[in-house]
Amino acid sequence: MDKDALLDYEYPDLDPSPTINKAEIIPLCDPTADDRLYHICITVISIVVMLILAILARRTKVGNTQKGFLGLLSPVNFLDHTQHKGLAVAVFGVLLCKLWRLIILPNPLPFTTDPENKQNWMILGVFYYPALYYPLLACGTLHNKVGYVLGSLLSWTHFGVLVWQKIDCPTTPLIHKYYSLFSSLPQIACLAFLSFQYPLLLFKGLKGTEKNNASEDLSSSYYEDYVKKVLRKKSAKISTSSSEKPNFLQRIADGVKSYIYTPEEAFRFPLKLAISAVISFITLYQVGLLLILAVVPTMQTARLGVDEDIANVLAGFQIVLSPDKHEVVRIVVYYMWCVEVCYISAMTLSALINVAMLMRSMVLHRSNLTGLYRGDIYNVYNCQRSIRASRPALVCWMGYTSFSAAHICIGMFVQTMVFFFCLLIAVFLIIIPVLHRQHLILFQILWNMWPFWLMILLAVLIQHITSRFCFIKKMAGTRDLNNRSSLFLLTYLLFPVNVLIGVLLAVWRMIITALFNIVHLGRMDISLLNRNVEAFDPAYRCYAHYLKIEVSQSHPVMKAFCGMLLQSTCQEDNATQRSRDAEEGIQLVQQEKKQIKLSTTKRARRHWHLFFTLVNNPSLVGTRKHFQHQTADSFQNGSLNHSTKTGSKKDAASKEAEEEAAGSN
Repeated sequence: MDKDALLDYEYPDLDPSPTINKAEIIPLCDPTADDRLYHICITVISIVVMLILAILARRTKVGNTQKGFLGLLSPVNFLDHTQHKGLAVAVFGVLLCKLWRLIILPNPLPFTTDPENKQNWMILGVFYYPALYYPLLACGTLHNKVGYVLGSLLSWTHFGVLVWQKIDCPTTPLIHKYYSLFSSLPQIACLAFLSFQYPLLLFKGLKGTEKNNASEDLSSSYYEDYVKKVLRKKSAKISTSSSEKPNFLQRIADGVKSYIYTPEEAFRFPLKLAISAVISFITLYQVGLLLILAVVPTMQTARLGVDEDIANVLAGFQIVLSPDKHEVVRIVVYYMWCVEVCYISAMTLSALINVAMLMRSMVLHRSNLTGLYRGDIYNVYNCQRSIRASRPALVCWMGYTSFSAAHICIGMFVQTMVFFFCLLIAVFLIIIPVLHRQHLILFQILWNMWPFWLMILLAVLIQHITSRFCFIKKMAGTRDLNNRSSLFLLTYLLFPVNVLIGVLLAVWRMIITALFNIVHLGRMDISLLNRNVEAFDPAYRCYAHYLKIEVSQSHPVMKAFCGMLLQSTCQEDNATQRSRDAEEGIQLVQQEKKQIKLSTTKRARRHWHLFFTLVNNPSLVGTRKHFQHQTADSFQNGSLNHSTKTGSKKDAASKEAEEEAAGSN
């Protein structure tokens, strides 16, 4: 390179004389609260808590049919839209953070330090951590004050020990000195929420204001409000004429609103969708943190370690940036800084795009659910499908939350790499050459091909202009073809040029399709394939099956109808019970809703009192439920006429015999 060319480069003074910094050695830190001892103790405490909950569950009826320890095997109803979602969301967030660290840490479990069998310990850890944090979710199952106390103590223990460990050892040699601290922030936030929520539920239980009980689902007013909203007459609105089109600003505003989720009246998100949304945001944070702390510090260390020996290395590859070695250092440092900026920009762009896609997915989830509630199946699935439970639908429903987290993780990795590659091309082939007016290789290639681009441009313009003014005519408000002979001639002459234009369109189509699929790779609510083959998209197929289970098992209208049936049944049972109590002269005073187990002696004494009352008051016999089907002739002077009863039985038997004989004839 000549001297004048070198003067055109004006690189920023990033670090003109970098010095090689020794790598910071971070020693291993052993917190005061030993992790191995903590896990042993917390495992024992969790087992004790589960035993206490099992004893309480045996004495307290959980739901309508579940009793005992089996009631604890279902700590949360994933198909209940009215329950408090905070506990389940927080526990799932804690579990995801632990599983993420399970993959990153060299020792998956704190009980062992065997690096040779890491894969086996990792498989064991996949089942260990869900069992460890299960009591945090099970403590809210019974909706009992004791359960809330145990949940408070357990969440405080997890939260306190984790914060204690991070205060003792804020830096670790894993990936980056602060990676362990930053990656545990979502876990700390979830445990802090549990530490606050369980005492709050306990306080509400003591005051008697807690509304979240096991039977709230069908008795909740949410489903009735939804039905009222559906049956409500819509107010007539002044509709604009079809000829009016929204202007450019209105279309932009509508496009922005379509990516912003705003709560609507009489609609609640299903629990699994709420968990999936929080899990997706935590996954975005964890993947972004890993991509930044695992790559950027390494780039900075490499940039600071560049010295004058880099000129000799480049000369070995016959690359001479400048005869001055100090100038070579500045150029290399500047280029490495550009690479670092491109990487950070690519990761930031990927994170922002995924956040926008998640917000758009929440809007689309609500639209799909409300559409299926109305029976608008074709507009949701683009085909006619039966909304009912099935084996593949149930399997997809079970794994939907996990699948969404995995797609977000893989999608962000792929997006970051693709965006990084695109930014490198844009920076080193377009931006830097334009700024410094040197090495305009891409522009030189394009300039050398100017006859080709001019031919393509003229061919496109000719086709559009002739189609507009020569080959289309307007008559009586309609349009038709004109000069057809000239049209056919031009079509034949432009055939070779259109082949070249088709090649460019094919390349552009490939780029657009690849970018669209990469941007939407983390979304499961849309298919990346054509409508006719969208069943081969496993992510969208899982989402479609998930909607089937949610709609078929948690339809608001269906649950509102079931709730009304239960209320009417309960009212009839209460009326029948009151009349029976009045007839028998028994007044039931329900001071507390407890099941009193009567001994055999007390039951026999009550039966004897009832018998004594009926013997001394024969007129009460006719009011007994057992004799209500008898006719008035069956009673004589207030007592049962046994002869009439026997006679009626004989008459009924003779009638049945006559009917059988007639049938045989």
